Amino acid sequence: MSLPLIVFLIVFVLIFLLRMQIPLGLMTACMFYFIVAGTPIKMVGQQTLKTFYTNYTIIAVPLFIFAANVMNTGKVTDKIYGFALGLVGRFKGGLGHVNILGSLVFAGMTGSAIADASGLGKMEIEHMKKEGYDAGFSCAMTASSAVLGPTFPPSIPMVIYAMYSGVSVGALFLGGMIPALLLTAALMIYVAIIAQRRNYPTSVRMGFRKFLRSTFAAIPALLTPVVLLAGIYTGVMTPTEAGAVAGFYALVVAAVVYRMLGWQDLKNILKETVKGVGTVSLMIGAAACINYIVAVEQVSVNAANLITGLTQNKYLFLFIVNVAILILGMFIDTSVIQMVFVPLMIPIATALGIDLLHFGLVAIFNMMIGLCTPPFGMLLFITSGISATPLKDIVKEIWWPLAAMIAVLAIISYMPDVVLFLPRVFLHYGA
Repeated sequence: MSLPLIVFLIVFVLIFLLRMQIPLGLMTACMFYFIVAGTPIKMVGQQTLKTFYTNYTIIAVPLFIFAANVMNTGKVTDKIYGFALGLVGRFKGGLGHVNILGSLVFAGMTGSAIADASGLGKMEIEHMKKEGYDAGFSCAMTASSAVLGPTFPPSIPMVIYAMYSGVSVGALFLGGMIPALLLTAALMIYVAIIAQRRNYPTSVRMGFRKFLRSTFAAIPALLTPVVLLAGIYTGVMTPTEAGAVAGFYALVVAAVVYRMLGWQDLKNILKETVKGVGTVSLMIGAAACINYIVAVEQVSVNAANLITGLTQNKYLFLFIVNVAILILGMFIDTSVIQMVFVPLMIPIATALGIDLLHFGLVAIFNMMIGLCTPPFGMLLFITSGISATPLKDIVKEIWWPLAAMIAVLAIISYMPDVVLFLPRVFLHYGA
């Protein structure tokens, strides 16, 4: 191990111990490496700009961030909640089911777990607490259902993975559908069991006419994923263009159809979008520098030799990667895992004959579990903050939903056809 790499690793560890902002911390570690190694920083910067910031695929990320902010600010979440309530609120523990179904619908609009938890989640938790649900349970279900955001298309993490791996964004979107539906079913089964044990209430049964009115009011919002996915898979637009359409459509729905978006709201949306895009852009830049270091130091080659020396069984490799991501997800931000760890594993997955579409969905789903994993799961902190619920109460309730997620992870890891079926049918993937 070279001296510059040792310096990089020391600084890399320190940034987490000092709780620095992750993008700036990673760039600081890279700067120390370049200084010690005598690497021309200008050359690395030019290569980063040329390779990543001119990448057509990555343009979709700020567009979907903008769409997510519009959906939250424009109160489109109210319409989604009303539709889900009319559909599944009549069952025992109905608001728990509403929470999950609402997140699935919202996932088809934003592709962001954090947008789901902080927007739709706040309303869901408030309603659940009013009807007598335990606060910890309400927050735990909101956090776990928010995982559907990046799993069901469109998905911001899938767009970023496509940039690194070269896998089709459209194929990734299709591949995420069945895993998202499996997680939806698993969480609903859990809610049904808990609702019986704790005698959680059935929500007020919505009359047929009222349900029709709620559904009709929600149609413009519900059409968002239909418009996007139909446009992508009929070839009318690329996934990147779909991001632009999503942003424009969200504006039209919020401002014109529902009349819930003013100029001040739009100004705030643009500010929040710029902040979000800035964070993502810094992370991509830092990750590009780290990838340069990995290539120069031949870290990926050494890692490949180490792992293939231990095993050449692709299923055992997937088990090792899953365990590693689950452990990493307990302590560090998922963006670091996606930008640093996952690209390191891609060449090894290729060498072992693992389909990169399958590997990508497994890695992304696993990273989203990390958002709910104590002690540093981001969604746990978000739901605690928006509901004033002690974190310990949420942690106590999150373990069984986590078990459901890990069960789905095991299914998609060792039954690749679950992920590959829809891309093969509709896109002739791998043919």
